[in-house]
Amino acid sequence: MEYRYATEADAPAMAELFAANHRDALTERQRAEQGFVQGRFEVGALRAMARARELLVADDAGRIAGLLALCSPAALADPPPPVAGLLRAQADLEWQGRPLAEARWLLYGPVVVDAVYRGRGVARALFTMAVSAASERADAVVAFIEAENVPSWKVHVDGFGMVPLGEFVAGGRTYSAVAAATL
Repeated sequence: MEYRYATEADAPAMAELFAANHRDALTERQRAEQGFVQGRFEVGALRAMARARELLVADDAGRIAGLLALCSPAALADPPPPVAGLLRAQADLEWQGRPLAEARWLLYGPVVVDAVYRGRGVARALFTMAVSAASERADAVVAFIEAENVPSWKVHVDGFGMVPLGEFVAGGRTYSAVAAATL
Protein backbone atom coordinates (compact mmCIF):
# COMPACT_ATOMS: atom_id res chain seq x y z
CA MET A 1 0.00 0.00 0.00
CA GLU A 2 1.33 3.42 -0.95
CA TYR A 3 0.31 6.47 1.10
CA ARG A 4 0.67 9.72 -0.82
CA TYR A 5 -0.91 13.02 -1.75
CA ALA A 6 -3.78 12.63 -4.18
CA THR A 7 -3.41 13.70 -7.80
CA GLU A 8 -6.05 15.16 -10.08
CA ALA A 9 -6.26 11.78 -11.83
CA ASP A 10 -7.47 10.24 -8.54
CA ALA A 11 -10.55 12.49 -8.43
CA PRO A 12 -13.12 10.17 -10.11
CA ALA A 13 -12.21 7.23 -7.84
CA MET A 14 -12.26 9.48 -4.76
CA ALA A 15 -15.70 10.85 -5.73
CA GLU A 16 -17.02 7.29 -6.03
CA LEU A 17 -15.60 6.37 -2.62
CA PHE A 18 -17.17 9.44 -1.00
CA ALA A 19 -20.54 8.81 -2.68
CA ALA A 20 -20.62 5.16 -1.61
CA ASN A 21 -20.03 6.12 2.02
CA HIS A 22 -22.10 9.30 2.22
CA ARG A 23 -24.56 9.55 5.11
CA ASP A 24 -27.53 9.73 2.75
CA ALA A 25 -26.41 6.70 0.68
CA LEU A 26 -26.38 4.36 3.69
CA THR A 27 -29.12 2.77 5.72
CA GLU A 28 -29.45 3.59 9.40
CA ARG A 29 -27.93 0.20 10.24
CA GLN A 30 -24.97 0.75 7.89
CA ARG A 31 -24.34 4.18 9.42
CA ALA A 32 -24.39 2.65 12.91
CA GLU A 33 -22.02 -0.18 11.96
CA GLN A 34 -19.51 1.49 9.67
CA GLY A 35 -19.91 5.23 10.09
CA PHE A 36 -20.34 7.72 7.27
CA VAL A 37 -19.00 10.84 5.63
CA GLN A 38 -20.79 14.11 5.06
CA GLY A 39 -20.59 16.81 2.45
CA ARG A 40 -20.66 16.61 -1.30
CA PHE A 41 -17.34 16.04 -3.00
CA GLU A 42 -17.72 16.22 -6.77
CA VAL A 43 -14.90 15.39 -9.18
CA GLY A 44 -14.11 19.05 -9.92
CA ALA A 45 -13.83 19.96 -6.24
CA LEU A 46 -11.65 16.93 -5.58
CA ARG A 47 -9.35 17.85 -8.47
CA ALA A 48 -8.95 21.35 -7.00
CA MET A 49 -8.25 19.88 -3.55
CA ALA A 50 -5.66 17.53 -5.08
CA ARG A 51 -3.96 20.47 -6.82
CA ALA A 52 -3.83 22.26 -3.45
CA ARG A 53 -2.36 19.14 -1.79
CA GLU A 54 -5.34 18.84 0.56
CA LEU A 55 -6.02 15.13 0.04
CA LEU A 56 -4.07 12.11 1.21
CA VAL A 57 -4.78 8.69 -0.30
CA ALA A 58 -4.03 5.06 0.29
CA ASP A 59 -3.24 3.58 -3.11
CA ASP A 60 -3.31 -0.18 -3.58
CA ALA A 61 -1.72 -0.68 -7.00
CA GLY A 62 -3.91 2.01 -8.58
CA ARG A 63 -7.06 1.41 -6.52
CA ILE A 64 -7.92 4.13 -4.01
CA ALA A 65 -8.36 2.21 -0.75
CA GLY A 66 -8.90 5.28 1.41
CA LEU A 67 -8.57 9.02 1.57
CA LEU A 68 -8.34 11.84 4.03
CA ALA A 69 -8.84 15.57 3.53
CA LEU A 70 -6.52 17.97 5.31
CA CYS A 71 -6.91 21.70 4.73
CA SER A 72 -6.77 25.12 6.25
CA PRO A 73 -10.24 26.19 7.40
CA ALA A 74 -9.43 29.71 6.13
CA ALA A 75 -9.09 28.26 2.61
CA LEU A 76 -12.78 27.33 2.49
CA ALA A 77 -14.65 30.10 0.69
CA ASP A 78 -18.09 28.67 1.46
CA PRO A 79 -17.75 26.13 4.28
CA PRO A 80 -20.53 23.56 4.72
CA PRO A 81 -22.71 23.91 7.86
CA PRO A 82 -20.64 21.63 10.14
CA VAL A 83 -17.39 23.42 9.23
CA ALA A 84 -19.05 26.82 9.64
CA GLY A 85 -20.33 25.66 13.04
CA LEU A 86 -16.85 24.55 14.06
CA LEU A 87 -15.41 27.89 12.98
CA ARG A 88 -18.06 29.76 14.99
CA ALA A 89 -17.41 27.55 18.04
CA GLN A 90 -13.60 27.75 18.02
CA ALA A 91 -13.49 30.58 20.58
CA ASP A 92 -15.36 28.31 23.03
CA LEU A 93 -13.39 25.13 22.29
CA GLU A 94 -10.16 24.65 24.21
CA TRP A 95 -6.95 23.14 22.86
CA GLN A 96 -4.04 22.70 25.27
CA GLY A 97 -5.24 25.35 27.71
CA ARG A 98 -6.22 28.07 25.27
CA PRO A 99 -9.09 28.75 22.88
CA LEU A 100 -8.84 26.81 19.64
CA ALA A 101 -9.19 30.15 17.83
CA GLU A 102 -5.70 31.07 19.10
CA ALA A 103 -4.07 27.85 17.88
CA ARG A 104 -2.69 27.03 14.46
CA TRP A 105 -4.83 24.15 13.21
CA LEU A 106 -5.89 22.34 10.08
CA LEU A 107 -9.23 20.76 9.36
CA TYR A 108 -8.89 16.97 9.39
CA GLY A 109 -11.39 14.96 7.41
CA PRO A 110 -13.45 13.60 6.15
CA VAL A 111 -11.66 10.29 6.10
CA VAL A 112 -13.11 7.27 4.35
CA VAL A 113 -11.82 3.75 3.75
CA ASP A 114 -13.22 1.39 1.13
CA ALA A 115 -15.14 -1.46 2.78
CA VAL A 116 -12.72 -4.04 1.33
CA TYR A 117 -9.81 -2.40 3.17
CA ARG A 118 -11.36 -1.76 6.58
CA GLY A 119 -9.60 -3.32 9.54
CA ARG A 120 -6.23 -3.34 7.74
CA GLY A 121 -4.73 -0.19 9.25
CA VAL A 122 -5.52 2.12 6.33
CA ALA A 123 -7.26 4.76 8.46
CA ARG A 124 -4.44 4.69 11.02
CA ALA A 125 -1.79 5.11 8.32
CA LEU A 126 -3.70 8.04 6.80
CA PHE A 127 -4.06 9.60 10.27
CA THR A 128 -0.32 9.21 10.91
CA MET A 129 0.48 10.75 7.54
CA ALA A 130 -1.92 13.65 8.24
CA VAL A 131 -0.44 14.59 11.63
CA SER A 132 3.04 14.43 10.13
CA ALA A 133 2.12 16.38 6.97
CA ALA A 134 0.41 19.07 9.05
CA SER A 135 3.36 19.65 11.37
CA GLU A 136 4.92 22.52 9.43
CA ARG A 137 1.63 24.43 9.11
CA ALA A 138 -0.22 23.68 12.33
CA ASP A 139 -0.02 22.64 15.96
CA ALA A 140 -3.08 20.42 15.67
CA VAL A 141 -5.47 18.73 13.30
CA VAL A 142 -9.13 19.19 14.22
CA ALA A 143 -12.08 17.07 13.13
CA PHE A 144 -15.79 17.15 13.81
CA ILE A 145 -17.81 14.02 14.48
CA GLU A 146 -21.59 13.99 14.32
CA ALA A 147 -23.12 12.56 17.53
CA GLU A 148 -24.78 9.78 15.50
CA ASN A 149 -21.43 8.67 14.03
CA VAL A 150 -20.31 6.38 16.85
CA PRO A 151 -17.93 4.37 14.61
CA SER A 152 -15.99 7.55 13.79
CA TRP A 153 -15.71 8.37 17.50
CA LYS A 154 -14.41 4.86 18.21
CA VAL A 155 -11.77 5.16 15.49
CA HIS A 156 -10.59 8.70 16.16
CA VAL A 157 -10.97 9.16 19.92
CA ASP A 158 -10.80 5.62 21.29
CA GLY A 159 -8.41 4.30 18.63
CA PHE A 160 -6.17 7.19 17.59
CA GLY A 161 -6.34 9.15 20.84
CA MET A 162 -7.80 12.37 19.45
CA VAL A 163 -8.85 14.67 22.29
CA PRO A 164 -12.45 15.90 22.61
CA LEU A 165 -12.63 19.72 22.65
CA GLY A 166 -16.37 20.18 23.13
CA GLU A 167 -19.63 20.12 21.24
CA PHE A 168 -21.40 22.46 18.85
CA VAL A 169 -24.64 22.42 16.86
CA ALA A 170 -24.89 23.09 13.13
CA GLY A 171 -27.85 22.53 10.87
CA GLY A 172 -29.82 21.04 13.75
CA ARG A 173 -27.23 18.31 14.37
CA THR A 174 -24.82 17.98 17.29
CA TYR A 175 -21.10 17.54 16.63
CA SER A 176 -18.04 16.97 18.77
CA ALA A 177 -14.79 18.71 17.88
CA VAL A 178 -11.75 16.48 18.42
CA ALA A 179 -8.06 17.22 17.90
CA ALA A 180 -4.64 15.65 17.74
CA ALA A 181 -1.26 17.31 18.05
CA THR A 182 0.90 17.32 14.96
CA LEU A 183 4.22 15.52 14.99
